[in-house]
Amino acid sequence: MPDSTAVTWALGRLRPYRRAILFSVLGLLITASTTLSIGQGLRLLIDQGIATASTAQLRHYVMLFGLLVLVLAAGTYLRHYWVSWLGERVVADIRRQVFDHLLHLHPGFFEQNRALEIQSRLTTDTTVIQAVVGSSVSIALRNLVMFVGGLIWLFITNTKLTLIVVVAVPLVVSPILLFGRRVRGLSRDSQDRVAEVGAYVGEILGNIKTVQAYHHEANDRNAFKAHVENAFQVAVRRNVQRGLLITSVILLVLGAVALMLWVGGRDVIQGRISGGELAAFVFYSVIVGSAVASISEVIGELQRAAGATQRIYELLRCEPDIQEPAVPAPLPQPLRGQIDLREVTFCYASRPDNPALEALTLRVRAGETLALVGPSGAGKSTLFDLLLRFYDCQSGRIAVDGIDIRTLALRDLRACFAIVTQAPVLFYGSILDNIRYGRPDASRQAVEEAAKAAHAHDFIQTLPRQYDTPVGDAGSGLSGGQKQRIAIARALLVDAPILLLDEATSALDAHSEQLVQQALERLMQGRTTLVIAHRLATVKNADRIAVLNQGRLEAIGTHEELEQSSPLYQRLHTLQFKTGFDVQASGGIP
Repeated sequence: MPDSTAVTWALGRLRPYRRAILFSVLGLLITASTTLSIGQGLRLLIDQGIATASTAQLRHYVMLFGLLVLVLAAGTYLRHYWVSWLGERVVADIRRQVFDHLLHLHPGFFEQNRALEIQSRLTTDTTVIQAVVGSSVSIALRNLVMFVGGLIWLFITNTKLTLIVVVAVPLVVSPILLFGRRVRGLSRDSQDRVAEVGAYVGEILGNIKTVQAYHHEANDRNAFKAHVENAFQVAVRRNVQRGLLITSVILLVLGAVALMLWVGGRDVIQGRISGGELAAFVFYSVIVGSAVASISEVIGELQRAAGATQRIYELLRCEPDIQEPAVPAPLPQPLRGQIDLREVTFCYASRPDNPALEALTLRVRAGETLALVGPSGAGKSTLFDLLLRFYDCQSGRIAVDGIDIRTLALRDLRACFAIVTQAPVLFYGSILDNIRYGRPDASRQAVEEAAKAAHAHDFIQTLPRQYDTPVGDAGSGLSGGQKQRIAIARALLVDAPILLLDEATSALDAHSEQLVQQALERLMQGRTTLVIAHRLATVKNADRIAVLNQGRLEAIGTHEELEQSSPLYQRLHTLQFKTGFDVQASGGIP
């Protein structure tokens, strides 16, 4: 059962748009009352126009009928415009609110929830709400007015024939309720199957190189065929039930109309009612029957929208684990960049009994370059995540220039860092947009200077549109080294006092690596730098090296000191740094 709080929240989104609601209701009343008036216009047209054989009278009532049609058309436009506007506006507000909220949730939330599921809530579920707010509710209210008004006119026109309608309405509603429930269930199932098709397509096309490299095309064709056929079978079952629904409603409605025509026709022949009254009665009976059918259909849509609203509201109720202080502490200016970790212990939610970092105490001096080395799972990347407060440690303290990072505003804290990862992240857009991602207001000249320092300018100049060249999804169309240099240029442009580098030169060829390493060395001067190191050059250039193992600090010192004092570092040096063997890929030290 959908939470009433979620429905109340959704209705609250309508509150700022009272004018649109007023115009929508006005259009609704105009169309409903005009439609009901057409029945009387039809009666007058037959009885006072056609039956009297008067051309003047016929012309008069045809013009009256035409006027009603014009009013109905104008009212329909008014209702349709404002109701559609209201639906689109409310859904746009909901999407913005949900997206803004998602941006502030901690990364752990997205590790525990599927991105495609969240995307579905933000797109598909909001579309359901838009359809209800922008159409279904209006249709339901209009048909409710039509049902009440039509029923009143039926009793005014002919009580005996009205009793036939009263008996026929439940007969018409019964198949709607019976088959409608099945159709709605199969519709939801069909949407799920279609969503599976979309998810599978996205997964395969997003990893097309891996698919083709492993000659997996035939398997994927068969798997996709199964998904499509499954969706097709569900759609066939849905259409069968929908066909039975439509057929039964047509038989019952037209059967009731035929019965009314028989009874009413005899009354016309015997002079008890006029032909115009019979025509008006049939008109109102169809109005009442259609209104009942439409309301029954809309009830299903409202239930579906309530479920969609609940799913969206669940996202908004998710609170970020990372809470900002009510009164953030100020950062000293200028920031020196000293980092202190004291007895830091952290466990991921999925592994509460296996600490990623355990009682880690480490000081990174201001302006120092510290290399982090260790086998896979040692906690190197976790340390970066904690510094940026993507997670909070369960115990211990992390400070920047002596200030606990939990007392800082997240914006101020993260402005202290520039980060370049081993797998660079580029966003859809131009190269210019990607380089100034951390400084959107940076001038083009500043962007070009950063690109030159990262040795990216030369290859950018060879591209068709140079800095305005679109990079495609995830930087498609660029080599790994080119993407890495753009990411380094982005970090250079930010000019933050602390650098976090996950072996930023790992994707470059030997020549490019040498050039970029020189640029990084200039950038590191006067800045605090933490480097997750996989290469000997990076290790030897560091002021100190911290050796991590299973979340603990095993040793710290210079390259020469650790070669003499740390057996683990000696093995790392032999396996990884000297031979180029990536210990992380092997899963640890043998």
